[in-house]
Amino acid sequence: MRQVIHHLSVQARGRGLVEFTDDARRFVDDTDIRTGLLTVFCRHTSASLLIQENADPSVRRDLERYFEAVAPEDRERYEHDTEGPDDMPAHLRTALTQVQLSVPVEHGRMLLGTWQGLYLFEHRRHPQPRDIVLHLLGE
Repeated sequence: MRQVIHHLSVQARGRGLVEFTDDARRFVDDTDIRTGLLTVFCRHTSASLLIQENADPSVRRDLERYFEAVAPEDRERYEHDTEGPDDMPAHLRTALTQVQLSVPVEHGRMLLGTWQGLYLFEHRRHPQPRDIVLHLLGE
């Protein structure tokens, strides 16, 4: 059994979904692990991870609108606003999604479905780099 860890910097241009499937695929390809499990971990509390459709951009727009309705910016609603009015809504959106994903690897390839992609879901308005940890365990 072997394991490999890689830190991936994903640049978010502000609130929204940023696909990084190709970066994760290159990481898996660069190892000699043929069968295993890829864990993807987001090291932030105001951004999260999704496996989501990557064929139709309207899916991403609908997701963003949905989360805007579920956790809107509203200075009267939240006590926590240390980093601005988008701070607490970003934490809520992260709490409703996930910061860790697991993807099986077989024959040296991630077993994502035909239309599935890996996404960073940035919940803050301002551009910033996000640290994503890729951990592949297998043989």
